[in-house]
Amino acid sequence: MGALKPYIHSENARTQADFYLQALGGKLMSVGTHGELMGVENEHKDKVMHMCIAVAGENYVFLADAIEPVDSGSAISLTIGYATQDEAREAFGKLAEGGQIRHPIEMQPFGLYYGELTDKFGIRWMITAG
Repeated sequence: MGALKPYIHSENARTQADFYLQALGGKLMSVGTHGELMGVENEHKDKVMHMCIAVAGENYVFLADAIEPVDSGSAISLTIGYATQDEAREAFGKLAEGGQIRHPIEMQPFGLYYGELTDKFGIRWMITAG
């Protein structure tokens, strides 16, 4: 049995993690730079090599500062399901700040409270409530 954990390569992992922690609630679990973890003494020494945050409960997301330019893709979305529509609407609104709403969060014909957006970092999110 495995555990799927999204890993985001970011232009600025600390800023992106702070945004998600503010939008979704949670906490910083760990962070290590190239200098701390590998003893690197070059232009990458202060870049985040590995960071773990817990958001919206115990959903772990990993981030790292990209060494190469980031090309945000649209072939994957992160999804969080909430117990209530109020929780979902609040998270959706916060994640949408500075981003682009693809589908407003509302009750869908297939019976799910659902919305989709691309955040200001180019990450696609699908937010639902049962």
